[in-house]
Amino acid sequence: MADSKGFLEAVEHRRTYYQITNESTISDARIKELVTHTIKNVPSAFNSQTTRMVVVLKKEHQKLWETITEVYKQQLPADKFEHAKGRFDGFRAGYGTILFYEDTDTIRAFQEKFKTYEDKFPGWSEQTNGMHQYVLWTALEAEGLGVNLQHYNPLIDVRLQTEFNVPETYSLKAQMVIGKPTGKPGEKTFKPVDERVKFFE
Repeated sequence: MADSKGFLEAVEHRRTYYQITNESTISDARIKELVTHTIKNVPSAFNSQTTRMVVVLKKEHQKLWETITEVYKQQLPADKFEHAKGRFDGFRAGYGTILFYEDTDTIRAFQEKFKTYEDKFPGWSEQTNGMHQYVLWTALEAEGLGVNLQHYNPLIDVRLQTEFNVPETYSLKAQMVIGKPTGKPGEKTFKPVDERVKFFE
């Protein structure tokens, strides 16, 4: 059996990096390999496999954040937009973005198939999407990349469907930005473990 130490170290070192560049510490082929491994092996309720990902790198990544900037410019007052634009420029400076979706058609199909659990599948879908995000985030940072996770949906959903040929049945959940890290993550504090976990022996 494999030692869990390496896995737990990767979990511990997974952090949020906002200061990233438009370089990558690994090849595009390796990014694709990690994405493929994640989508194949992360579990889902009833093996429903509802999560979908769209990987956008280099020039297409820049196009993505230019599109998001345009959407928010139309939606926000000028003073608030300037603050948001600074954040968008930081994300656009990265190497790529992985868009996380849930396929609502697949969710509905499982709701029809398992009527007893019909009301549970949307929640289970959110859980599996979060697991996909976490596994890929941890794997990418183990390869030396910096990662941060954003949530600018639903304002951007329709434009991204058009720009990147995303089916209307895909529901956007998160945008994972990646690039070579140039800064350090912020300090992380922890609440007492005994307030968060109960052990019974």
